[in-house]
Amino acid sequence: MEKFFQFKERQTTYKKETLAGITTFLSMAYILVVNPIILSQSGMDQGAVFTATALSAIVGTLLIGILANFPIGIAPSMGLNSFFTFSVCIGMGIKWEVALTGVFVASIIFVILSLFKIREKIINAIPQDLKFAIAGGIGFFVAFVGLKNAGIIVSNEATFVSIGDLTSPLTALAVIGFVITVLMLVRGIHGAIFYGMVITTIIGMIIGLIDIPSSIVGTIPSLEPTFGVVFSNLDRILSPQLLAVIFTFLFVAFFDTAGALIAVASQAGLMKNNQIPNIGRALLADSTSGVVGAVLGTSTTASFVESSAGIAVGGRTGFTSVIISTCFFIALFFSPILSVITPEVTAPALIIVGALMAMEVSKVNWNKIEVVIPAFVTIIMMPLTYSVATGIALGFILYPLALLSQKRYREIHPIMYVLALLFACYFIFV
Repeated sequence: MEKFFQFKERQTTYKKETLAGITTFLSMAYILVVNPIILSQSGMDQGAVFTATALSAIVGTLLIGILANFPIGIAPSMGLNSFFTFSVCIGMGIKWEVALTGVFVASIIFVILSLFKIREKIINAIPQDLKFAIAGGIGFFVAFVGLKNAGIIVSNEATFVSIGDLTSPLTALAVIGFVITVLMLVRGIHGAIFYGMVITTIIGMIIGLIDIPSSIVGTIPSLEPTFGVVFSNLDRILSPQLLAVIFTFLFVAFFDTAGALIAVASQAGLMKNNQIPNIGRALLADSTSGVVGAVLGTSTTASFVESSAGIAVGGRTGFTSVIISTCFFIALFFSPILSVITPEVTAPALIIVGALMAMEVSKVNWNKIEVVIPAFVTIIMMPLTYSVATGIALGFILYPLALLSQKRYREIHPIMYVLALLFACYFIFV
């Protein structure tokens, strides 16, 4: 096992990998609660979506761990589930069965692109400075999500965002958890992020802010309401409305996943010579989980940036992913316990992980203006638009333009020209 996952080469141990896997699972576990709630608003059966969410996470995470030896968790994507429900089903009036077929078709296309190594070539064509910017930008994005979940940052009509009520009990709990975790981290305590979440949960239950589960074991809901419905709507995929939906799923999921893989690989020290080893296998695992998820009954899956929480406590190999998958499997039977993993519990971890990921910004060449502007736009637009894909797209448009203006067109990979044009068309027409 140690030889298969290259423990010696990546300087890790079973203890580190196990702790990392549990930490990543706790950071991702909210998806088991949130995804069914969001997708049920489109008319889908909430229980079936819960089971589909867990099973797709188990399959995808296990595949990326074994095939690519990556310490990454895969599950239905937050953001894409909201797009599925509110934009496609409610906004466009498309039935969830048809929309799910769109997810299935997009995932099949992903598998084909992965098998022909097209996705791999695209990721390898991204300039190194932009890769560092993507990794750092995701750090700011993750931290912003944590600050929002904690109630530390709230919306404001006059200024868009402002500081929240820090005396609010739940926000105060998140702040306390953040301080405890930081103190343990700076003292060099291994697993500080994981222990911080556990301590925050215990404090929350003691003072009555987090409900103590009334039961421990729950029954696994049936998949019957959603399983296989995609196959009965394949004749609808050529409609203009659904083609636009498929393209959007392709665009957002592709670059959400690409951004997550770049950020996590960079943080874990896996990136060599501006390339990520086994990236093709990782992408194949990610796209395969999307197909499985659609058949089971959930929206598009993606590699989770929350995986960086596990990497921060020492996860370096696919054994971390095996532990994550095991945790998702156990969660199928112990669903009532998931209620204790609230946004306030995971928020401190996300803020701290965001700070650690933001360190990648220091590797960007800030002495060249043609690099600075695209990198800065990539970084700043991720949290401001609440979309990793949008930040990447804007940076990819600006970078070729900046080098073209200096007549350095030969330094730009042809794929970057194609991507810039596609992104521009996406913003204009879609």
